[in-house]
Amino acid sequence: MTRAVFAALLSHWKRNPLQLFTLLAGLALATALWSGVQAINSEAKASYDAAAATLGEGTFDQLLRRDGQPISQGTYIALRRAGWLVSPVIEGRLDSVRIVGLDPLTTFGGLGPVQLAEGADIAAFLTAPGQAFGQQDALETLPGDIAKVVSSDVAPGTVVMDIGAAQRLLGRSDQIDRLIVGPVQPIGQKPLDAIAPDLSRQVAQSGPDIGRLTDSFHLNLTAFGLLSFAVGIFIVNGAIGLAFEQRRPVMRTLRALGVPLRQLLALMAAELAIMALLAGGIGVALGYVIASLLLPDVAATLQGLYGATVAGTLQLRPSWWLSGIGIALGGTAMAAAAAFWRLAQLPLLAGGSPRALSMAARRSARIQAWAALTLLTLAAILGLTAQGLIAGFALLGTMLIGAALALPLILDRALSFADRMANGVRAQWFWADTRQQLPGLSLALAALLLAMAANVGVSTMVSSFRLTFTGFLDQRLASELYVTAESPAQADQIIAYVTPRTRAVLPIASAPVQIAGLPAEVFGARNDATYRDNWRFLEAAQGAWDDVFAGAGLLINEQLARRSGLSIGDPVSLAGQDFRIAGIYGDYGNPIGQAIIAEPAFTALFPEIEPLQFGLRLPAGDVATLVADLERNLNLPPAAMIDQAGIKQLSLDIFDRTFTVTTALNVLTLAVAGFAILMSLLTLAALRVPQLAPAWAMGFTRRELGRLELVRAVLLAALTALIALPLGLALAWALLAIVNVAAFGWRLPMYVFPLDYLKLGGFALIAAILAAFWPAWRLSRTPPSDLLKVFSNER
Repeated sequence: MTRAVFAALLSHWKRNPLQLFTLLAGLALATALWSGVQAINSEAKASYDAAAATLGEGTFDQLLRRDGQPISQGTYIALRRAGWLVSPVIEGRLDSVRIVGLDPLTTFGGLGPVQLAEGADIAAFLTAPGQAFGQQDALETLPGDIAKVVSSDVAPGTVVMDIGAAQRLLGRSDQIDRLIVGPVQPIGQKPLDAIAPDLSRQVAQSGPDIGRLTDSFHLNLTAFGLLSFAVGIFIVNGAIGLAFEQRRPVMRTLRALGVPLRQLLALMAAELAIMALLAGGIGVALGYVIASLLLPDVAATLQGLYGATVAGTLQLRPSWWLSGIGIALGGTAMAAAAAFWRLAQLPLLAGGSPRALSMAARRSARIQAWAALTLLTLAAILGLTAQGLIAGFALLGTMLIGAALALPLILDRALSFADRMANGVRAQWFWADTRQQLPGLSLALAALLLAMAANVGVSTMVSSFRLTFTGFLDQRLASELYVTAESPAQADQIIAYVTPRTRAVLPIASAPVQIAGLPAEVFGARNDATYRDNWRFLEAAQGAWDDVFAGAGLLINEQLARRSGLSIGDPVSLAGQDFRIAGIYGDYGNPIGQAIIAEPAFTALFPEIEPLQFGLRLPAGDVATLVADLERNLNLPPAAMIDQAGIKQLSLDIFDRTFTVTTALNVLTLAVAGFAILMSLLTLAALRVPQLAPAWAMGFTRRELGRLELVRAVLLAALTALIALPLGLALAWALLAIVNVAAFGWRLPMYVFPLDYLKLGGFALIAAILAAFWPAWRLSRTPPSDLLKVFSNER
């Protein structure tokens, strides 16, 4: 009996292959967008973990030179003789590959790929020419005499070898970049200041720094992937709901024949689970393709913004493809929940009505209206009170879901008003018929609403960010030329050479500090009109720069102000000296806190730090000549000099690649929404014949009916676009004012871009026209015999 019932259920899909395609395609597309994002996030996380495992990031304390210069091997030997358990590390770059040199005899557990306990060939690793561990593409850049060992545990773009071999390869004999401090140290060891006063101890954080910095970036990607998945689930929900309404007579018959309700529900669940597994597998495969195309841009973004190295190739990791299958099953269960509930409540002898879907929608309109009102009210409350990422995403969720629930009700009121204002029978029939079709198209229109709102919101956020970021670059990169020296001696040569040929030489020096218990970076600024003329503050005391250059004031960036709760006039202790906050400035793109004090105060607090980078103020027309002279007379390499335009272009390139992924997801989401409209119109086409046959019999031609179908779809898309615009602007405000602040620590001003919205509206209308063209064309070609069959049973 079970087999016969299951076959009866499956026969519906055999008779309605278009519905089956709609269900599978909608679920596959939804899963593809979600799993693609998760594949990218999984690859990035694996790269962070590999970097942490290779270098001990976030696990061990480190010793560094206060002035940022290399540590001598003599200092390392002195520390070891004094009882300090430390291990040396050297780092450098060979082409685009990061070279890391370790000492396997002194490293601590979990650091590096070669450990004594593993029974590795330590002799081969230590003796010349040495062994190098890394991934295949990174190892290919090394000289041929070094033995290469492929290891997937090493971070992408990184090669690990013995420190002696790394020193020879990098041409840096007797140099160490940092010392890793063991977790357990002998009792009674001499203090660090007594052995190496030029070193400072950097305390380990509670996890990889890069992972923490990039959490917000990946959370935003996940949110957009979830939104894309939600748009696809609207298609699945519509297909399942329509199939349920059309199968009511079959279910009534099966129940009347004695099939228990529990068995019927179980078989329908098994039916949908099989489809979900099939569509989920297809979606995971499509997600792999999407992730492969987007991963290089994500890797460039993370490298540019956070210095995080992510593999540019994708691996099939269980963590993301299992989540894709899981969310396909979960999404199908959510989409089918309402249909299953209605089936459970279905009386045994309930009849099937051709307009059951429309009648059900009307019966639930009041519940839907109250749900929409509740969610939108909650969104308004969250808009006034939300703080943090969780509250920010709760605001986005309640706002978008509430708007999607309210959309059919708003459209129904608008169409009812148009019906009352219509003159003539044809116009009144058109508006009334459009209202009747609204329940069947409501899910597809809700998908279009979400897709358009996401496009408006994200494009507004990105364009506002770019406009602000461009102004920020003009403010911060005021110097016409930036020069970097290799050593303090070379820095003195550069200063002596360029001073007579420039209006000002502005040193750029920084030191890591703690401000209000938070890690930050402090810069010293020279008293020059460049800062007064170009810098703009978010908040500032009167005469802020005067206070700074007098040695009493300090400027902090917005990130530090928000995280620490500091404001104008608050006292701040910096390396034992007290300052007062004179101003707060925007610092877009910087994930950590930053402060600025006067150059004399900086020199007094950090005398060991000598600036190696300088901004030169000179006429723009003299830059090329000065660059050529520095190359010729001081032998400066071209890489040590970069002009203002070059830095700005590099920064904007990084910025543009940052939002490539979100832009691509928005385009894909809009395409899925167009597909939802197409599938809804095609699925409902068979139901339209009995409704249009009387209009045809009363004088409408088939071509006119087809044209009106096309006009109807475009009209509903246009009304949806009008509603999506304020929703998208509200979404942009939430992203800029709440989510962005919680994720990155800065708030951006919001600008509107009417031309962009007009273009987006045009794309939505084009998508609606393309989606409605085929169903309208099919309707205009409907044989008269099919239309006449509607009246065959009339008496």
